[in-house]
Amino acid sequence: MASVVLLGTLDTKGAEYAWLAERLRETGCEVVVVDAGVMPLPDGAFRGDVDAATVASAAGHELAELRAGGDRGAAVRAMAEGADRVIAKLHRQGRLHAVLTVAGSGGSFIAARAMQSLPIGVPKLLVSTMAAGDVGPYVGSSDITLMYSVVDIAGVNSVSRLVMGNAVAAAAGMAARYERSFSAPPTPGRELIAASMFGITTPAVDAARARLDELGYEVLVFHATGSGGRALEKLAAGGFLAGVLDLTTTELADELVGGVLSAGPDRLTAAGRAGVPQVIAPGALDSVNFGPADTVPPRFADRRLLVHNPTVTLMRTTPEEMAALGDTIGRRLAAADGPAAVPWPLDGVS
Repeated sequence: MASVVLLGTLDTKGAEYAWLAERLRETGCEVVVVDAGVMPLPDGAFRGDVDAATVASAAGHELAELRAGGDRGAAVRAMAEGADRVIAKLHRQGRLHAVLTVAGSGGSFIAARAMQSLPIGVPKLLVSTMAAGDVGPYVGSSDITLMYSVVDIAGVNSVSRLVMGNAVAAAAGMAARYERSFSAPPTPGRELIAASMFGITTPAVDAARARLDELGYEVLVFHATGSGGRALEKLAAGGFLAGVLDLTTTELADELVGGVLSAGPDRLTAAGRAGVPQVIAPGALDSVNFGPADTVPPRFADRRLLVHNPTVTLMRTTPEEMAALGDTIGRRLAAADGPAAVPWPLDGVS
């Protein structure tokens, strides 16, 4: 039987989670409720199968001390760490085929921490009041599905019933599908190659992907949008890859100059540490990415800009920035434990 884990703060969302649990059971799913709330529950309140004290303890904390401390931020961080460990344990035990959360900002933080630690492919659905804003911190480099709650998570009403009902149906369907694949014997797969791609590097990646497919490899293509680079690094660090075809290193430019598509300071390091063979090229390295033209910081007013589309504006890097980027690539590849090659196009990088 497919099992859906409901992860939430029952001290503030008990009625909503009771409704969700009932609806999920009507679909034929087993339900495990994990309570990541901090405050005491009143008598007769809906309670979880894994209580808040157990969640706090999983992170090395006493729930009573978190309550007495009066520091909501610290308590939320502690419960997020505990929820992460509890959810991971449920997955290892085969008791989690999907995880569903409905939450405001605090509950979304807790759920996202736990969901991000689950393997790719495990269904993760977060219904959040924060889903219409900057969702990068909640998604990270995972495959979390976000649904905007439309109204606040404050009771079951005519609107929230529709939204949460859809979430129940989605979670139940994904759990059933995952449970079938989870219980099936594994099939041998091809070795994986990760490739990075942008629009201007698509022809090169497509040609390489076709040839690698002929050679028996499976190519995973990552859009170099910051999150794509972080996902590539995560897979390389996890030992999933036989090689990396990093033809699109534009995220390094955003990290250096301050664009919106940075993959963080560790880009181009995981494969080297893991000894994974790499082919690196400076695809789109001469561009820094911003949102709509009116969002480009004023300090760049005199720079060369290109409106790629109404939501993306590209800024040309300077010679000094390009020199710094070349130095970064050289230093990171020199430190690699595996083989690395850098074909450099002599007619330009775009």
